[in-house]
Amino acid sequence: MNIEVLFSFALATSALAISPGPDNIYVLVQSISNGKSYGLATVCGLITGCIIHTTLLAFGVSAIIKANENIFLAIKIFGAIYLLYLAFMVYKSDSEVNLEANGAPKKSLKALFVQGFFMNVLNPKVTIFFLAFFPGFLFSDSLSTVIQFYILGGIFMLVSFVIFSTIALLASEIKTYTLSHKNSGKVFKWLQIVVFVGIAIFILI
Repeated sequence: MNIEVLFSFALATSALAISPGPDNIYVLVQSISNGKSYGLATVCGLITGCIIHTTLLAFGVSAIIKANENIFLAIKIFGAIYLLYLAFMVYKSDSEVNLEANGAPKKSLKALFVQGFFMNVLNPKVTIFFLAFFPGFLFSDSLSTVIQFYILGGIFMLVSFVIFSTIALLASEIKTYTLSHKNSGKVFKWLQIVVFVGIAIFILI
């Protein structure tokens, strides 16, 4: 078992969770407009949805690895290319972070949990991202790939939950800081680019 690979995976997941994206921005907006508990309910829904993607990945890709290792190599190459594509799309995007709470309607905690869950489960981009991200971090020659994918999924969910929950709890402070530092959007933008490119390189080597 390669603990260094798991540590690298946790660091990469942390950087991804911190970088502004549709999910953590939505959590932030819900916390700002409706309160911290509503942001946390959204977080719980989003993280729970990751269980579905992890399960699909664990059994689907594990079967592919057993069938043909060359196909698995192709998956890893696809993953690196996809991550480089995401880096390019972030580079082309606007660096401004929009935290306006006007478009966040008041919903119950249960409704936000359910919405967060389906936002995650029904998003095909999450499936593709898991397929691109996870296979490059398999860490053991003795454990089955199914178990390894579930361990990676557990780490991903735990790290994301902690960071997303922190975002929800510190929503007002984050908004104040972001609005008072005009270059914060550019910093977050380039953080995403560096993370995506770094993970792509890690997968390839």
